[in-house]
Amino acid sequence: MTDASGPRIRQRQPADAADHLPESLPAILRDLYRARGVTSAQALEYGLGSMPSPGALAGIDEAARTLATAIMAGHRLLVVGDFDADGATSTALAVKGLRSMGAGPVDYLVPNRFEFGYGLSPELVAVARERRPDLILTVDNGISANEGVEAAGAAGIDVVVTDHHLPGETLPSALAIVNPQVASNTFEGRHLAGVGVCFYVLLATRARLRAEAWFDDQRPEPNLAEHLDLVALGTVADVVPLDRVNRLLVEQGLRRIRSGRATPGIQALLDAAGREPARVNATDLGFGAAPRLNAAGRLDDMSLGIETLLAADTATAQQCAGRLERLNRERRHLEREMRDAAVADVEAESLETQGDVPPILCLFDPRWHQGVVGIVASRLKDRFRRPVVAFAPGEAGEIKGSARSVPGLHMRDLLDAVNTRSGGRIVQRFGGHAMAAGLTLQGDQFQAFKALLVECARERLGDEPDGEVFWTDGVLPADAYTLETASLLRYAGPWGAEFPEPRFHDRFRVQNQRVVGEHHLKLSLSPWEAPSTVIDAIAFNAAADVEIGRGQVVDAIFRLEINRYRGVDSPQLIVDHLAPA
Repeated sequence: MTDASGPRIRQRQPADAADHLPESLPAILRDLYRARGVTSAQALEYGLGSMPSPGALAGIDEAARTLATAIMAGHRLLVVGDFDADGATSTALAVKGLRSMGAGPVDYLVPNRFEFGYGLSPELVAVARERRPDLILTVDNGISANEGVEAAGAAGIDVVVTDHHLPGETLPSALAIVNPQVASNTFEGRHLAGVGVCFYVLLATRARLRAEAWFDDQRPEPNLAEHLDLVALGTVADVVPLDRVNRLLVEQGLRRIRSGRATPGIQALLDAAGREPARVNATDLGFGAAPRLNAAGRLDDMSLGIETLLAADTATAQQCAGRLERLNRERRHLEREMRDAAVADVEAESLETQGDVPPILCLFDPRWHQGVVGIVASRLKDRFRRPVVAFAPGEAGEIKGSARSVPGLHMRDLLDAVNTRSGGRIVQRFGGHAMAAGLTLQGDQFQAFKALLVECARERLGDEPDGEVFWTDGVLPADAYTLETASLLRYAGPWGAEFPEPRFHDRFRVQNQRVVGEHHLKLSLSPWEAPSTVIDAIAFNAAADVEIGRGQVVDAIFRLEINRYRGVDSPQLIVDHLAPA
């Protein structure tokens, strides 16, 4: 939240390209879009008709042919997913989509992270064989499952891989591989999440079945757009870059939710989070529904999350969501304990090195829970504005790490560099993408890994990583602290990774302040250029970090949002950084 030396603030600058945005666009949105590289109306076109054709997605024709053939033959299909929100939504989407196209027995299997680890491993294939599938379809995993695919083939089980993670040097010997990171340079949607890749594969499979005259009055062609709320949730939760294609998929899903057409599971997750479906935006999915869904994979078994998404009625969905809510509360308790311990460790190291905090943080504590280290790494990244790798104990002396990055550092590439420099002797397994990754090593290799990690990160980032920078959209005009502007900004997205929610900076006078919920600061602020205006603000998890009093002048970095209290809406600032002026 704060830093003794204060952050560096940089203002986003508009693109140099000519502006072809609609003339009717409000000036504040025109500036925001141009600062994010959007200069044409086409870049804001989110209709389904503007989706790029699947044809440029390598491997999709073979995948569609294989799946269509299996469906028409009545083969047993097994969807193998992952234990995060992208994996859960991908699994639910695949199961629903295949069943809606008339597939015979369709089942799913997701590895328990504490027993099997990630992906289609040979050990998971042994479990899968008990289901007697003819075909395994991987979703949000599989691109690095060379041994697992080989084990499936040896058991007479065909495999189709759909994934979005970066591939290794060799690809698995599956019947088909669909991954926008593999031989798909001309495909516009190269940043699809796993659930987005799965959606495209289902579209291509439906087209293949249509060409085979599979659909008729008794077996009608399904409307796959009915499942776009699942695509939206998985895309936002996985924090993939929100390029135009991902924004389109998310916006279409949000529109379905707002119009009351959400699946019972997503409706129940939003209800549990206290979010109103009719007003939902991408932030509500990312910070409301996604953490509850992820809680299943972090602390228990993601099957509970998938069953929530597959629930056919409201009562079943609410029952499942209630169990997820209890897990999420437990997760929050563990997270707070782990985060506090990690912050203490970082601050102690900073004292020992006279404030010389390394450009990347690498932490391990034998008391930590491996299902929660990912979210703790994310929280530490936000607090210290540095990439973070956090480890927790695994099995047989292993430690399992979760990494989160900042703009300017590709995390998987960094881990690959560490692995190369060590001659492959330290990191046992790793995978991921630019902003997040996972890895495993032996506990006695932690210090050696940490030294190499810091060395490689320093070569890429220097001693002052880009995470030290707060990028803003400048000073919010004095007449823009209104409910109208807050509503305009809220629905002008969807905002997310690499298409960030508008954030501003300004100087304020504190009119009032108090601590709420033990950890948060509730404030009343007056903008420096509009002293007669008073606006509510909240700074989450800042009560222990900031000492300010009534009448004090402060500098703040913030987002303008809508606060609803007892049915009444008002503008509110969400403060990301606060410090005495």
